[in-house]
Amino acid sequence: MIEMDLRLALFCDSYLPQLNGVSLLLERLVGAVRDRGASVRVFTTTDPHATYDPEIRRWPSVAFWLYPEHRLALPTPARIKRELEEYRPTLVHAASPFGLGLAARCGARALGIPFVTSYHTSWSEYTKFYGLGFLSDFAWRYLRWFHNSADRTYAPTQAVRAELESHGVRSTAIWSRGVDTVRFSPASRSSALRARLGASDNTVICAYVGRLGAEKGLGLAMTGMQRVVARAGADVVCAIAGDGPYEAECRRLAPPGTIFMGRLSGRELSEFYASADVFIFPSATDTFGNVILEAMASGLPVVGADVGPTRELLAGTRGLTFPAGNAEMFADQVLALVTDRARRVVLARDALAFARTRTWDAIFDELFVDYARVSGSAPPAVAVA
Repeated sequence: MIEMDLRLALFCDSYLPQLNGVSLLLERLVGAVRDRGASVRVFTTTDPHATYDPEIRRWPSVAFWLYPEHRLALPTPARIKRELEEYRPTLVHAASPFGLGLAARCGARALGIPFVTSYHTSWSEYTKFYGLGFLSDFAWRYLRWFHNSADRTYAPTQAVRAELESHGVRSTAIWSRGVDTVRFSPASRSSALRARLGASDNTVICAYVGRLGAEKGLGLAMTGMQRVVARAGADVVCAIAGDGPYEAECRRLAPPGTIFMGRLSGRELSEFYASADVFIFPSATDTFGNVILEAMASGLPVVGADVGPTRELLAGTRGLTFPAGNAEMFADQVLALVTDRARRVVLARDALAFARTRTWDAIFDELFVDYARVSGSAPPAVAVA
């Protein structure tokens, strides 16, 4: 771990107590900055369940019509300028291209503060899943304008970086993701949980963790799992952890006996991962599958859609892929693991070894070195015991 001289202003439309991949990542970023002796102030949206924190500034917000779990606020430029003048950040980071991200852009440009952005959500792809594919070109024009106003745009994978660059986004860099291999570990496997799920020692539990949204490929997954269960019978249990607007449709399409766990966190989530045998990740829209790394660290082989970000994580013998949108091929790959324990063991072993190399300290150290490069501050090179 390294120390650094940084005063970070982080602008985001999604932050705790909202629970999603972006909010959890940004909470980790805040913790990593403070662990290294630096300062961070968060500018985000209101939430009725939020507790008071003097270093979190919240603005009145409304649900985003395309994605109700995502909230939008738009503070006045004058208010943001006053906030930044009072805090005196050395770097402004916008983790959303809307709402508070726009406010961050305006304030940073007005005050001449170095400005970076990060790309978390494939908005152009999301429009296709909600019947708004005609907006995709407009979305890319807007995203190009927003990100090119920054000194750096961070992408989570090489595939996403290449996509951004192909659409004209400049000055990109990688900010990858890590996993807590203490929290997510094969040691969390629970015989009691497996028994509650109706699984014997010979049963294969195929698990999904994440938001239940149409853009996550869950319609395809449930259709494919019907075929898997029809072929493998009582030897397979399908278990789903998460909630979201697509839950009713998931329940309608799910094979008989599918168990819906609701949203899990803490020890319950760790045990759920480790007590499964195969992890399914049908999404073709995610910019980074955080849950894939968590499943790998829990000792699970993964079946994921053959798209750039997922392909990077499952390269070699770390998992199996299927053509995005192909329910039959998805089912075939799941069946290949359900019926071959030895293959599951090999994939799980290699996935676990890979996950153990993805430490959060290393991920954040790389990010903070680039922060220093962008802001022109001294390189963060002092080791902390």
